[in-house]
Amino acid sequence: MNLRRQIAVTVAVVSFLVALTLGLLVHQASVRQHTDQARRSAEAALDSLLTAYSGTGVVVGQTAAVEEAAAGAPPPVTGLPTATGLPEELRRLAVQGHEGSMFGPGPHGTAMWAAAGSGGKVFSVRVDYREDERAVAELDRTILLSAALAVAVTVLAGVFAADRISSRLRTAARTARTIARGDLAARIGPLGGPRDEVADLAAAVDSMSSVLRGRLAGEQRFTADVAHELRTPLTGLLTAAELLPPGRPTELVRDRVRFLCGLTEDLLEVSRLDARAEPADLSVLPLGPLLTGITSAGPAVLLRIDGDAPVTTDPRRLDRIVSNLLANAHRHGLPPVEVRVAGTTVRIRDHGPGYPDDVLRDGPQRFRTGARERGNGHGLGLTIAQGHAEAIGVQLLLGNHPEGGAVAELRLPAGEPPDAAVPGEAVRAGERAALERPGEGT
Repeated sequence: MNLRRQIAVTVAVVSFLVALTLGLLVHQASVRQHTDQARRSAEAALDSLLTAYSGTGVVVGQTAAVEEAAAGAPPPVTGLPTATGLPEELRRLAVQGHEGSMFGPGPHGTAMWAAAGSGGKVFSVRVDYREDERAVAELDRTILLSAALAVAVTVLAGVFAADRISSRLRTAARTARTIARGDLAARIGPLGGPRDEVADLAAAVDSMSSVLRGRLAGEQRFTADVAHELRTPLTGLLTAAELLPPGRPTELVRDRVRFLCGLTEDLLEVSRLDARAEPADLSVLPLGPLLTGITSAGPAVLLRIDGDAPVTTDPRRLDRIVSNLLANAHRHGLPPVEVRVAGTTVRIRDHGPGYPDDVLRDGPQRFRTGARERGNGHGLGLTIAQGHAEAIGVQLLLGNHPEGGAVAELRLPAGEPPDAAVPGEAVRAGERAALERPGEGT
């Protein structure tokens, strides 16, 4: 249940409980008022009856009655009206010489009875209560209608207020997700409405994004500057190493210098990806010929094309992605390395120990190669592949095969079918990308 529904349900429940409580209080107050009024009327009529009977011996009033206070069924007093429906409990009270009142049956429904005993007789008066019952029932209907309208209006007002809050929060959440995807220039900005906790949250997120953008930009500049400054001396060092006399020490020096040169080039590429300095050159090409050209220029792989489809991609960047994934599979996995093309999906699998849990959980991390059994490296290969994939709209999924081995799956955006002249151009584009791609990733 989202926030808007939670607020609406809470407002509805609270409104219902408040309306129910007020309705019960008003109902009880109304019943008490009508009961007290009926009791006062019955007691006043009983006093008038006793006063008139003691002076004249005549029973005054159509609902007044008098009967003998004998045990059992009381015989009628000659010439005087008797009570019909007088509650037995009230009669016993009057027989004992007391006076009281209570509800009981009457000829037209519920009635308020008042009775008193005097001179061996029971005097009683009945006051009809049906009009009071109608008034209470009418009041209850009015309370129910008013409560329903009040709850409906309150719920609508709550839904409106909740919708405004929820809309502002959704705007903040969308911007926060945009920032999480790497667009640190995104800002929530003014959300409208009052200066409340939601506005404070939006301002805090914007401030955090601004600070993160500044820090990341500083780190990117530092990385690019370091890599750029290292490139020139490393190039000279590599040239000097080539002039050393043959031997095992020379090979070790050359290997380490090449490693440093590759690391420097990868750092420069990562900095370019972070800065989004190179726009994607997208075109619609068939996937099968592209993968054939890319895989033919590197180490041996088992290529299987179950059916390709035209995709929208940048051949150079796709070559860089696949080459880094293949290099990672050859370096850290075990042969055979399989590449399978199915529609617009490419799956690359090796038969090694698979990706470590932290890579599957957190994604590629710079300068982290994962588990020790995955080999040594500087951990930028998967990072570069991920960066290029995001730049051209390719979804890169990493996983482990149930039978062992790491699996990298590329899901490319589909493209319109090319015309008859495009397939040959696509093959040549794939071959050019394979020939012109940068050094192998790790």
